[in-house]
Amino acid sequence: MKKFEIFFGLIKIPIDFLMTVMGFLAAYELRLITEPIKGIALPIDYSVLPTLTEYLKFSFQTAIVLLVIFALGKMYTLKTTFKFPQETKKTLVLCGIWVMVMITYFFFTRTFPFSRLATLYSWTLSITFIISGRALLRILQNMLLKMGMGQRRLIFIGNNNITIEIAEKLSHDPGYKILGVIGNKNDNKSLNFLGTMKQMEYILKKRDADEVIQTKSDFSEAQNEDILEFCEINHIQYKFIPDLLDVKRSNISIDTIGGIPIISLKPTPLEGWGKVTKRITDIIGTMLGFIILSPIFAITAIAIKIDSKGPILFSKLDDGSPAKRIGQHGKAFKFYKFRSMYPNTDKLRYTKLANKNIRSDGPLVKIKDDPRITKVGKFIRRYSIDELPQLWNVLIGNMSLVGPRPHLPEEVAQYKDHHHFVFTIKPGLTGIAQISGRSDLSFEEEVKLDRYYIENWSIWTDVKIIFKTIFVIIKRYEE
Repeated sequence: MKKFEIFFGLIKIPIDFLMTVMGFLAAYELRLITEPIKGIALPIDYSVLPTLTEYLKFSFQTAIVLLVIFALGKMYTLKTTFKFPQETKKTLVLCGIWVMVMITYFFFTRTFPFSRLATLYSWTLSITFIISGRALLRILQNMLLKMGMGQRRLIFIGNNNITIEIAEKLSHDPGYKILGVIGNKNDNKSLNFLGTMKQMEYILKKRDADEVIQTKSDFSEAQNEDILEFCEINHIQYKFIPDLLDVKRSNISIDTIGGIPIISLKPTPLEGWGKVTKRITDIIGTMLGFIILSPIFAITAIAIKIDSKGPILFSKLDDGSPAKRIGQHGKAFKFYKFRSMYPNTDKLRYTKLANKNIRSDGPLVKIKDDPRITKVGKFIRRYSIDELPQLWNVLIGNMSLVGPRPHLPEEVAQYKDHHHFVFTIKPGLTGIAQISGRSDLSFEEEVKLDRYYIENWSIWTDVKIIFKTIFVIIKRYEE
């Protein structure tokens, strides 16, 4: 899911809150200037008139209740598939529930608003402001989409009548930029013909596709698997027509385009709100980590400087270039660790020490009785203290607290195609592979565990992995 979609999904929350509060404040002021009208608006009883501060507090509370109702009503899905009239209709229904909740609250608490007219004003204005706020947001979003910002670059696989029908529907959706179709060339001139299936991989890479919709169902099982695997490796959203449901996947969602059901395969639950939840957890966990572990940071830094010459952090390679690891979608990022080796010895693993590598099962390198490691380095590696500076990578968004191990560029260069699936999400400070045998696992076993984590992620899984990591480290102290 694009950051553009996530932003416009999340921004609805503060806008709804703000519009609700503004509606209540406008109602308060409007009631004060409303002249008495017989049978409709009585003179204000100033003995029960709340102060503006009290009324503002009440508006905050009711706004929070509305947000909860909207959340339960799925008004904050990060990728909306319904049009604005449908959104407005749903808003009115949920606001009706909100009004009923407040009426019920007044009934059971035997408290009453200072003015029934002010309450009516509040509800009417809040609902009007909310719909107006969402309308303005939708207008802004569509304007940016028409300018090319946040559009999903779409390619069809299969050149048939269903392709034409879906393309016609999506051509009016500013969220999509239809690049063309891959398949057999026919007389259809409404879509740009990009090439045949033999050229699929080249076309998808060259065109930088974000999404694929497969409308052709008579491919062999092997061909379907190849398409799916290629999309997974290259982090392309894969969708297909329902008669391809023989492809077994657990993370699916069903949408409709012009009444045609389309199945989306999600490589991970870490889409939409899952992604937002994980990021919030990362930020909170990282801030707590920096506070709680600050004494360990200070002691480790001092010990490294006393033990050997060189920088405190390992952030540069022997040639002075930044130390990097490969992150989400295969993008490199600057990486930080406490220095645990003597300076300018990093590349020795591939030269003088290559014959001591005990990880012959894959691209990873582990040197037996590594002479490059300092005395302090042995200690901080044993208890994973050397990895604590990666909290900074988590805070700035390169990594997550939990995820696959971040690997070196030269290691990734030796990956097989199916290994690239681990780049679906951000690498982690710890992960399911790290607590399930650490370096004793073969590389293929590690990849399988990472794939299981990616496909079955939940926030509770992250919590359990974090606590298990802590217990594993504590156990080492006791050994």
